[in-house]
Amino acid sequence: MDISHFDFDLPQELIASRPIQPRNISRLLIGSEPVYHDNFNNILNYIEKNDLLVVNNSKVIPAYFSLKHKSNEIRITFHKKIKESLWKAFIKPGKKINVGDKISLDDSYFLDVIEKTHEGDFIIKVNGEEDILFRNFGKMPLPPYILKSRNSDKKDFNDYQTVYASHNGSIAAPTAGLHFNNEIFNKIKDRDQLAEITLHVGVGTFMPIRDNIENHKMHSEVGFISNEVIELIKEKKSKKGRIISVGTTSLRLLESAALSGELSPFSGKTDIFIKPGFKFKVVDMLLTNFHLPKSTLMLLVSAFSGIDKIQSIYRTAIENDYRFFSYGDVSLLYRNE
Repeated sequence: MDISHFDFDLPQELIASRPIQPRNISRLLIGSEPVYHDNFNNILNYIEKNDLLVVNNSKVIPAYFSLKHKSNEIRITFHKKIKESLWKAFIKPGKKINVGDKISLDDSYFLDVIEKTHEGDFIIKVNGEEDILFRNFGKMPLPPYILKSRNSDKKDFNDYQTVYASHNGSIAAPTAGLHFNNEIFNKIKDRDQLAEITLHVGVGTFMPIRDNIENHKMHSEVGFISNEVIELIKEKKSKKGRIISVGTTSLRLLESAALSGELSPFSGKTDIFIKPGFKFKVVDMLLTNFHLPKSTLMLLVSAFSGIDKIQSIYRTAIENDYRFFSYGDVSLLYRNE
């Protein structure tokens, strides 16, 4: 499978570095046949009586630090907790960072560089109360393409978090959920058409496919699906309802829970890599933003709706000036049967 099938040319001005305000007025592309255009405020029009929306309630932690060390500007992103006070982190630029370095945040808080790994990241020990350190010094870990154009700031603490986020653990937002405001979310909940699961989004969401597709290895992420949610999904499906995944993170976890052939409660790690040829067992519709070219998420949506269909949808989105990536607009995709 050639990675060029998942490429496209995107005008720079269509990359969103800030979300539209308010968040619920983003544009909504309906990936039916033919494609048509709407507004996210009207998302309830596409949810039928027995459908179920499944959201990822993981909360983004302020795991990004921009500071000075030995007169050099450095950027640190904590991306995986090993155990209490011990983390894996990216440091850029990292060439002048040595094992044994103490990186000061202020007079009371500092980071110990314990190890440099073969993968090029670092093992960091946090000295001081973790929660206080992240809250007082951390910023939201925006995607690299945004951080190239601006720094993370106070607005991102609200903008880069879903209104239903409740379980700390992600270093990237489940961005399809960013379009919901409390009013829309509560309406769906009041209709008993909402289920919450948890997948803590890790570094894999940022990692490009550097080699060929078949050799790409997904980083594992931790997820949880309760028995109550599994039973609710089965009930909705028995009534011919559709399972609508809010975001690719929810979809990956739902399909992970059915890899054995039987949909079951889930608690643990998943490194599922969904690409064309994958057989979907759970999700019928996918609400998702527009993704980076040649990314694992482009492969996922192409597997879900078909390569040709996704290429057509993305051409239409570009022609109609949709806003792309994490802070951009959203699409509602149908599973290719």
